Amino acid sequence: MPFFDFFFRFFKAFVTFPHLVIPFLLPIHILWTIDSFPVTILPVQDRNRRLTVKKNDELLLTADGLDSNQAGVCRHEGMVVFVPGLLPGETARVKIIKTEKRFAIGRMESPSESPAPFRRIPDCPAFPRCGGCSCRHMTYEATLEAKRLQVQNCFHQIAGLDLSVPVPSGMEDPTAYRNKTSLPVGGTADQPLIGFFASRSHAIIPVDRCPNAMPPAEEIIQAFLRWIRKKHIPPYQESGHCGILRHLVIRTNLRGESMVTVVGNAPSLPCAEDLVQALIPLKVVSLFFNSNREKSNVILSDSFHHIYGRNTLPVTLCGLRFELSPASFFQVNPIQTEKLYASVRSMANLKPDDTVCDVYCGVGTITLMLALHCRKVLGIEVVPPAVENAKRNAAFNGIQNADFLCGDAEKILPRLVSDGMKPDVIVVDPPRKGLAQAVIQAITQAAPDRLVYVSCNPATLARDVQLFYESGYSVNQVQPVDMFAWTSGVETVCLLSKRTAV
Repeated sequence: MPFFDFFFRFFKAFVTFPHLVIPFLLPIHILWTIDSFPVTILPVQDRNRRLTVKKNDELLLTADGLDSNQAGVCRHEGMVVFVPGLLPGETARVKIIKTEKRFAIGRMESPSESPAPFRRIPDCPAFPRCGGCSCRHMTYEATLEAKRLQVQNCFHQIAGLDLSVPVPSGMEDPTAYRNKTSLPVGGTADQPLIGFFASRSHAIIPVDRCPNAMPPAEEIIQAFLRWIRKKHIPPYQESGHCGILRHLVIRTNLRGESMVTVVGNAPSLPCAEDLVQALIPLKVVSLFFNSNREKSNVILSDSFHHIYGRNTLPVTLCGLRFELSPASFFQVNPIQTEKLYASVRSMANLKPDDTVCDVYCGVGTITLMLALHCRKVLGIEVVPPAVENAKRNAAFNGIQNADFLCGDAEKILPRLVSDGMKPDVIVVDPPRKGLAQAVIQAITQAAPDRLVYVSCNPATLARDVQLFYESGYSVNQVQPVDMFAWTSGVETVCLLSKRTAV
């Protein structure tokens, strides 16, 4: 009986909430390749095959593709082995370091004797130990092609759509692009460490300079380390939940001004005035302390204490001015964000009398940009400080045709649609998990002429696009944007419109 009860419940869930169940039926890894390598998913027989490799085995393996984290995909007697650092076409001696039920993970013991033509010498001494980047060993052009295939293959394998996806809009100079850097703090008061967590670990890899971060970060990090040593402020120790300093968060605008947030396991920041004096010469215009006393991997709590300078950091984007608080979500790559939003504006194709609903609007960047080209825009956001920032940003820019509602989109949007809201265009920019079923149902009920979907996760984008396709929408345009150079991340803008009846 338990089995039949489980089967019945699973079938009922599949029928009622397919968008939640389908991802669990998909393979663990969607595999995609560079150039002429075949696009493949682990077949059922491979997924159910008994492992033919054991931990500590050493094998000579050849990669025939890359997974979504840029690890090489190899096969041994029908079993899949993922090898970080190995590129398609390369052969290397690999040691098996971990085995799972359906796959294994290996480590390169020696470099390939025949390097791939798109392999390069990494330009960061912390790579690949640092978990921040996954593909600094590839040429930039190769990373763009890899991301293109990642998006295209997600549409093919998950949504069942054979779309021709263009190469992501890339950067002329893919360095020093991040306007926000979050660095864990460790070590001791005498020998503090600041850097990034190693991949799949909480071991801190010390980083003096991150090539992805805007230049002020390096000097701020060094000043912070000197302050720790001088004042003997103990870094946080995760194992014993003791010590104070947990993270250093640096946010910088294009004028070189920075907002610094120190995260600590304490009610207040000791020796704060000394830190202020150390940071002022570095164009730090704002200093906050975030008190995070929880045993958690979440970096920021809700408890912020203003120590010095401005309450917000001014930034300019798409000709508009925005004020960011320490908790504000804002795209980390300002140059590429301009390209991303240009795609959104182009796909929305607004007319002067159009109305727009911007779901998951954050601090109102897309909302206010679109407000310049239409009659009315409504932004929906669940984070209260972000909504307050959005309202202030509208006032800063003299925009009066944008309104904002604070609340969960799953609850607000269905209510608005039931009350008769029918915008001409809906824009969604959800978190990585994608859209909830209630949001999808509300959008299809509102039946906008155009739906612009901004996504940071190609897999959930494809899943949701499939549901919209089944509800009468077609994909008209897809444009990836390389927001996170040298990482596996890719942002994608997708235009859907209602299919006309034949």
